[in-house]
Amino acid sequence: MNDSQHFPLSRRHFIALGGSAAAAATLAACGGGKSASDAAGAGSKPKSTFSGAYSGPAVTLSYWNGFTGGDGPFMKKMVADFMKENPKITVSGNTVEWAQYYQRMPAAVTAGKGPDVGVMHMDQLATNAARRIILPLDDLAKSLGLAEDDFTPEVWKAGIYKDARYGIPLDVHSLAMYWNTDQAKAAGVSDAPTDGQAFMAELDKLKSSVKQPFWMPTRWPAHLMFYSLLWQFGGELYAKDGSKALYDSDQGVQALQWMVDIVKKGYSPKNVAQDSQYVGFKNKKLAVTWDGIWQINDLKATKLPFGIAPIPKIGNQEAVWANSHNFYISKQAEKDDNKLNAAKTFIDWMSKHSGDWAGAGMIPARKTVRESAAVTNSTQAPIAKKIESMHFLPPIPGVADISGQTIEIAVADAVLGKQSPKDALAASAKKATAQMEANKKKFGA
Repeated sequence: MNDSQHFPLSRRHFIALGGSAAAAATLAACGGGKSASDAAGAGSKPKSTFSGAYSGPAVTLSYWNGFTGGDGPFMKKMVADFMKENPKITVSGNTVEWAQYYQRMPAAVTAGKGPDVGVMHMDQLATNAARRIILPLDDLAKSLGLAEDDFTPEVWKAGIYKDARYGIPLDVHSLAMYWNTDQAKAAGVSDAPTDGQAFMAELDKLKSSVKQPFWMPTRWPAHLMFYSLLWQFGGELYAKDGSKALYDSDQGVQALQWMVDIVKKGYSPKNVAQDSQYVGFKNKKLAVTWDGIWQINDLKATKLPFGIAPIPKIGNQEAVWANSHNFYISKQAEKDDNKLNAAKTFIDWMSKHSGDWAGAGMIPARKTVRESAAVTNSTQAPIAKKIESMHFLPPIPGVADISGQTIEIAVADAVLGKQSPKDALAASAKKATAQMEANKKKFGA
């Protein structure tokens, strides 16, 4: 199984295990750690200076990531290439499934047995910054000349927590629309729909090739579809200050009702289990699906004839859920200036060479890299062109844990017909707000 498939599975496992992960993190936080200002160099220890290249003695970096599947070989090759060009730095890799990763990493760092440098999803940065597990990287971004104009405002700002940057974006990965080109051709469909009216018209045509052309899942990635539609209709998930949930708005009801209507109008079976729409698509049981771009290499391996395009603008504006893998440096590395500078050198190199990462089906975060042939000639190129419409979860500590206990359940209940979209979202938002209030106290946010 490639990491394209593994990412959603592991993400679900992480959400389900959120309570124990939080408990482990609480224990880790009790073990001490510097404040953001101390970690940034305001403590008693002199702050090391990064010159842009490593010039110290031979050093070994512990590097953790969750690329356990098909994207793993791409990352391993990049690490190997880095070590060839930087022979004084040995990178000792530890690849852990994402669910285990977020459970184990905080306590491991506090014990001095975790990563010096690593990768985590953008929606985990604020949580681990609040736990004082990772270090501010403003000095690194400045010394490397990294700025918002080489990324997008959404990607760049989502890595900031309490006015400090904690992640250097490697990539972005979003939902996309896939369709079976053979089935589309048989139904007389030639162009990818770009709006809601065209999308529904094409689904009607596709019924001649497959009875139920677009399956609506009850679980993963249904909540990501809801996020995208909510933003398209002009709604928001959460208040920016992390005080409450906002998705039970009229826009949220409108978004979820659209998903429910896909089932009511017969385009989808009534009870589609998580990921079943993707398995069904690979087995040619449906003609169109929305899933992450991490599925590209898996679909290529099946030799399924498919096309890919941005999800249509169902609402009033273009918007799609996305996440991002970000490099971070842990508080473990700050105990050794050589490791700290080696980690910065590693991040710098990986960011500049992120065009190689496009082979894993991802979209490099840096604009200068996205404009290279490695991306413009890639399968995901049509999605990369729409990077400005990608939206991310806000940098609020604990926000990634909330969905599995609230939004995912509300979406499932509505799609299954157990509750109306309005009632499902109202109950869900009330519960989410309570969790957010608890998180503000827990993290001191």
